[in-house]
Amino acid sequence: MEAESEPYVRLATLRTLHRVVADLNAARSLAGTLQAVVEGAVHGLGFDAAAVSLVRPDGDLVVAAVWELEESAMGGPSVLLGQVGSRESWDRLLGVSDHWGTLRFLPYDRGWAVASDIPRWIGDGPMPVYANDWHPADGLLAPMYSAGGDLLGVLSVDRPRSGKRPGAWTREALEMFSLQASIAIGNARLRAEMQRALARLEKEQQALRASEESFRQAFEYAPSGMAITELHGAGRGQLTRVNDALCRLLGRPRAVLRQQSFADLVHPEDRALLERTSAESGRAELRLSRRDGGYQWVCLRNSIVADAAEGPSFLLTHVEDIEDRKRHELQLAHRASHDALTGLPNGAELKARLGRRLCNEPQTVGVVSPAGLGEGVPPQPYGAQAYGAQAYGYSADSYSAHAAFDGLEGVDPLAAPVHHYGTAEGYALPPAAPGGYGEHVHAVVPADHGAGGDAWSGPFRSGGSAAVADKGLAVIFCDLDGFKSINDRFGHNAGDAVLVEVARRLSQAVRDGDTVARLGGDEFVVLADGIGREEAKDLAHRLRNAIIPPMRIDGRAMRVGVSLGIGWAGCGMSIEEVLHTADERMYDEKRARGGSVRGARGERSHRRAG
Repeated sequence: MEAESEPYVRLATLRTLHRVVADLNAARSLAGTLQAVVEGAVHGLGFDAAAVSLVRPDGDLVVAAVWELEESAMGGPSVLLGQVGSRESWDRLLGVSDHWGTLRFLPYDRGWAVASDIPRWIGDGPMPVYANDWHPADGLLAPMYSAGGDLLGVLSVDRPRSGKRPGAWTREALEMFSLQASIAIGNARLRAEMQRALARLEKEQQALRASEESFRQAFEYAPSGMAITELHGAGRGQLTRVNDALCRLLGRPRAVLRQQSFADLVHPEDRALLERTSAESGRAELRLSRRDGGYQWVCLRNSIVADAAEGPSFLLTHVEDIEDRKRHELQLAHRASHDALTGLPNGAELKARLGRRLCNEPQTVGVVSPAGLGEGVPPQPYGAQAYGAQAYGYSADSYSAHAAFDGLEGVDPLAAPVHHYGTAEGYALPPAAPGGYGEHVHAVVPADHGAGGDAWSGPFRSGGSAAVADKGLAVIFCDLDGFKSINDRFGHNAGDAVLVEVARRLSQAVRDGDTVARLGGDEFVVLADGIGREEAKDLAHRLRNAIIPPMRIDGRAMRVGVSLGIGWAGCGMSIEEVLHTADERMYDEKRARGGSVRGARGERSHRRAG
């Protein structure tokens, strides 16, 4: 190149640079760009061999591309591909080389500066004759830098075809070429990073689409109800998305549900529980309204879905149908508190209702001697201070939604247990007695204005200036007469049928709100609140008249009698004391009629295990 005339050299150099730079810009990848660099140095700048060592992420340089005009018998510089040199060794080599502008020239007599870890190939070219002849151990390096000044790599060229060390024009051309090569390599790296980023983004988008589709299918086709609720903004609490299972469960179309919130659907008694659950992201069992006007027991499980930047964004709610389980729970509770044969409240339930009506609060203004509750019973103090309303449980309205469960049709909601799930368990109250039961009113033994008592209720005596009332809580003990002979003669099946019929007749004879319970065997107890002494006697007469008529069992007419005793319950008395008093009054009445009372061992001879 230097042997030609100056104008020709300049024009040829410009043409060559234009062509090789065009090849650099036409490369589609980083590998293609590196290959265009070494080929351009060989074919366009007049060298027999070229190599590019590229800076790796760890800072060391690796031989990434080589090219030789004619492959030598010894394999040529291609054996250097993939070899790595440390960044420290390369920096030392560039530092001891002669500076030709941006180029670095390492003469053969300075070969000691080439560290052993730097990849190097020395050809078998002719030895120099003149001072400017090229020596086979000479090296010409063109460092390539990014726009920020970071080293991208080093272009190494060897064996100029002129056999001379490069002159000014060749050096200038190599400097221009290395500059364009650094730009091309930077662009190629940027394109590669963009392609990798695009590939990652596409992969993430595919994963996101797959995840969204999985969530959509899991949400839409879930066998139980699913809903998404807004947590912020004007639509806070509104259902923004519901699935078909929830629509079927509540009998409401999707478009209607998306205009409502759970607060619009929840039972009024469960609203506070819903608000706590929504705030705490927890679990609750409550009732939601159906399209038909009824209520559906469901279990809500809330999960707050949070955005990494904005925090909680919406509430994901799983709505499980638990109607059958609640029905079974109610049935189990009913069985535990009711007699399996007659369906009446059992002894435990009777005592529970008495316990809710009585309290231990003493009276300070006086003492009533409850002689009307039986002779020999010591006076019991009781007062008139109001008692907590929580002693009573629930209203009748809260029971009505589930009173018609299988096997419970016809059960008096005032006698059956009422359950408020998620709160305490309780029972409905009978109609309020005079004075009201909105808050606890002490049960007071009613005054007996007559001259004395009778076999049913006994005399009444007042001691001191006691506070008395005209109405109270009567406990009527009923014991069947002649029932044992029916069992012995016709068998237990007939006896069971008699007990069922007696239970039916007693239930029809009492007032609304009174409790008829089977204590065990052939014993029944009636609780009548808000009743006076004369009214209690009339009720006892009705009970007797209801039981006495014959009953037809298995085609046979059977008849039983009944002995009754009226006791009175007052606050300050124990449940056992109240029942014992009524039991004694019943036996007083039985003895007054000359009936059989005790067996040979002092036990009741007519009692049958229930």
